[in-house]
Parts: sequence; structure tokens; C-alpha cells
Amino acid sequence: MNYEAFFKKSVAQIKTEGRYRVFADLERHAGDYPHATNRRHGTKKEVVVWCSNDYLGMSQDPIVLDALIDAAKSYGCGSGGTRNIAGTTHLHVLLEEELAQLHGKSAALLFTSGFVSNDAAISTIAKLVPNCVIFSDALNHASMIAGIRNSGCKKKIYNHCDAEHLEKLLGEVDINQPKLIVFESVYSMDGDVSPISKICDLADRYNAMTYVDEVHAVGLYGENGGGMSELEGVADRLTVIEGTLAKGFGLCGGYIAGSAALIDAVRSNAPGFIFTTTLAPPIIGAAIASVRYVRVTNELRVKHQERSNTLKQMIRDAGLPLMEESVTHVVPILVGHPVLCRQATDMLLMDYGIYIQPINYPTVPKGTERLRITPTPLHTDELMENLVHALNQVWERLQIQQAA
Repeated sequence: MNYEAFFKKSVAQIKTEGRYRVFADLERHAGDYPHATNRRHGTKKEVVVWCSNDYLGMSQDPIVLDALIDAAKSYGCGSGGTRNIAGTTHLHVLLEEELAQLHGKSAALLFTSGFVSNDAAISTIAKLVPNCVIFSDALNHASMIAGIRNSGCKKKIYNHCDAEHLEKLLGEVDINQPKLIVFESVYSMDGDVSPISKICDLADRYNAMTYVDEVHAVGLYGENGGGMSELEGVADRLTVIEGTLAKGFGLCGGYIAGSAALIDAVRSNAPGFIFTTTLAPPIIGAAIASVRYVRVTNELRVKHQERSNTLKQMIRDAGLPLMEESVTHVVPILVGHPVLCRQATDMLLMDYGIYIQPINYPTVPKGTERLRITPTPLHTDELMENLVHALNQVWERLQIQQAA
């Protein structure tokens, strides 16, 4: 049996469809965000990063770097195993308390990534509630879909951000049957926002739990960075708030926050928590410093929004096809073809020193391929002007359709 042929066939098919992904070999410059060095075919070239989810540049903040080093010196570099076997480093306790306070919840639980936290928490919560029916937004992240699938529960998919369709589906289920509504606050490819308050109203009316993924909002929205749920004043109405340390806080890891009983039940039952070596102490120490700093530094959020809004207007003024669904910090520009999307990003990188990854299927539906740009407080006016100039040049060279 030629097993290698199966793998080669799979890759060949992806290449034929124009969605084969090549990873840039980047060296980011600590203290000089968003600049980096791109290594390619034995050469080096300086580039500007425009697509990182390190939304506030906290991965390189001196406060965070110093905290990481201090934690490594005090606790060592590894956690030694799962928390069940190796014990819980005290830093984990402190960070979980910090995250619970951030969202106004009784408790929080750390996971190794946002993907794992969604998969483990959704599947475990739904399994623990007999005959639970899950209601899921049609554009939920792959990690949430994995959690729903692994729960083995019946599911109903409602149209993206459509509260009316959600209510119709809820009405089809007995009012006394357990229900879990699963959705994201900010959808990271389009930059649109769920009607969180309306979903909370429906949950109250139809006797449902709510689970919101805030990974693209924590640190970025709300007076203290608690996300869209804090901004809208509804955090107390949500059953579970899930977040990440990898974006607004600049590190890695995921978490959930909720009631003490729910968190304890997930801690005691979720294989994705029980059987996984926990996050290393230096990461946790850095995360504590990052969360504490971001919570009290609202000017970071103000600057972040200003940079995003400024770039959006520059793109509109240039006649480039900005996807207007975005009402958040995400700046998506429509290309609409996988090969052109790849060619555009290759051209930007090699000819203009601008690093943006193409967003192709299956991340987004076919025909909506795009560039997803994420300006930070550290992207200057000059960098933005260079970006828009380069985009115009590339659009002209590749004859990509401009905005209508």
C-alpha cells in the first residue's frame, strides 16, 4: 500500500484550488513592533507585520517581558505535567482569579489554548446536562464546532447573527428541555458583532444557557477590557464567557469564566483539561502582568480603535473594496479569488515589505477570499500610508476589482 500517495494527493488538490499555505519564516523584533525580518531562500528582508492577532502589541511590552523572565527565575520553565499530577503552580491560581474578576464571574479555568478551551468546555458542559440541545451560530469558529460535535448532543444552526431565526429554532424545542446557545461576540474574519443583548433576552425567555466566545474582544472592548459583554453591560447575564491570552494579552492559552459550580464541573470532567500538561509558569506570570496592565490602561483600547478607524477611512478613500460588515478593529479587504489572494500577498511581501496572510477557504466561504488587516496602536500614519499605496499598486498590477 502506497500510503504516501494519499498525503501527496491531498496536498496536490489544495494546490490546484489555489489555497496551499506557505508559512513565512519571520523573526519579530522585540521592542520594535510591528517590524520583523523575513527569511526566504537564504536571504533576509525587513517587513512590516499587518495581520497579527497580537492586537495591542503586548507580547513585546517591557512589563510583560520582565514578568516572564521573573517567573522563569522563580518557578522554572516548565509546569511539570498536568495540574492533577504535578500540582497547580500558584501563578495559575492568581491568573484564574484575575480572569474571573475581569468578567465579573465567580471562577475561571485555564486551558492550553483557545481551541482547547472551546472544544473541552462546550462538549463537557453539554454532556453534563441531560438531553441538552445546542444552538450554534452558522459562522462559529472551528473550535466551537469541534466542541459541539464532541458533545454528541442534538444541534440546531441559526443564521449568522440572526436573533429572529434563533428565536424560531428555540421555539421548536420544549421550554423545559435544556438548551445551550453558543456564539462569538466578534467574528474575526468579517469583524461583525453578535446581538448579545438580544441573545440574552432569548435565553431568559426560552430557558437556555449561553456560551460566548470573546477571544477577539477581550482586552479590546469595555472599560476594563472585559470584551463586548462588558461594553454592552451584559456579562452577568451570560452563563459562560470564553477568552484567550493569545490576542489582546499577547501570549498563549485559553480560559472560561462562569459560576463556581460550572467551573468545578468542567475542571473535574473535561479530558482536554485533565490530561494536558498545563501552561508553563513563565507564560502565566507574563499573562498576569499583561491582564493587569491592559485592564487599567483604557487608552490602549482608545488608540487601537482610532488606528482601525483611520485605516478603514484611508482604504475607502483609495477606492479599495473594504468589507463594510466590519464594525470592529478587523479591516477586511475583498479579493474574491484564491489565486489572486495568494498572488496579492506574495507581491506585498516580496515587493513592498508588507506581510499579510491570504484568507482563503475553508477559513472563509469560497468567493469571499480576502486580506485581513489588523492595525495596532503601534502602526503609525506613515506605515498606513505605505500600506495603502502598496495595496493600490498591487490591485492595479493584478487587475483586481476595485470597490463599486
